[in-house]
Amino acid sequence: MHRVTGSSYAIALSLALLISGCTIATDDGPATDTSSVSESTSLPMPRSSEPTSEPGVWSTAAPVETLSVVDLAAEFGVLEAAAGGPIGVALVPVGGGPPIVLGTWTSGVAWSTVKVPMAVAALRNGGDAVLADAAAAIERSDNAAADALWVSLGDSAAAGSAVEAVLRQGGDSVTTIQRERVRPEFSAFGQTEWSTQNQATFAAGLSCIPDAQPVVEMMNNVVPEQQWGLGQLSDAAFKGGWGPRVDGGYVVRQVGIVTTVAGRVGVAIAAQPDSGSFTDGTAMLDAVGGWLESRSDRLPAGHCL
Repeated sequence: MHRVTGSSYAIALSLALLISGCTIATDDGPATDTSSVSESTSLPMPRSSEPTSEPGVWSTAAPVETLSVVDLAAEFGVLEAAAGGPIGVALVPVGGGPPIVLGTWTSGVAWSTVKVPMAVAALRNGGDAVLADAAAAIERSDNAAADALWVSLGDSAAAGSAVEAVLRQGGDSVTTIQRERVRPEFSAFGQTEWSTQNQATFAAGLSCIPDAQPVVEMMNNVVPEQQWGLGQLSDAAFKGGWGPRVDGGYVVRQVGIVTTVAGRVGVAIAAQPDSGSFTDGTAMLDAVGGWLESRSDRLPAGHCL
């Protein structure tokens, strides 16, 4: 994985050079649209930010000056103006702090990003018996494995409640897991409505849940071909999701935990290309990831309390 640098103008301009291609499958169902496929991965976390011997407590770092919300909004506005469709990002410092929500894309279907809290819930319930399915669901976004995790949690009511319990522990007090199949070709849970703000809040809290660490490690080992978006950062653990809207055209999104010199920050990013192309959506998220990387040392971040 390489480190991206440069101004937001240069990053945004690169979007115009990318062209969509072949027929792909969604990450939550059969092939339905035209473009090419990808998801997400990252490098291992640096040793300096490994947990101390006490679970849920992270080592401290020297404070750094963070970018103001006004500055971030202005810069992101420039990026979105050249992006080729709505984009969005939400940032929530680990350990607490006000969320920062930027861009015009703020909420939509979770797609496979919801596999993160579902994997935590399934491992709590099934332990080693579901470990292989959890790894496949996170690292490869394997849908059959995700379905097996859902079934392992009981009927749809019990499964939804178990996943929601993980969301609540992570700090997302709002999101409700979709329990019934609302689009026949896709899973019920994948159609959960999940805003970038609530998703980033959960990601920040996920850092501090001791028994969630195996899933975070899986988010550091996603297959190479899915290294877009937050994969542009030097140090991020993340999971992607994508799929077609009811009216056609792809939405592409990711949830992750980014480690900076100041600590960690929960991040959610999303793109909805005007072209409807999956390839254009991942290119847009690459631009967002590069924009975040060039500012990573000044993003609001923190540590588990």
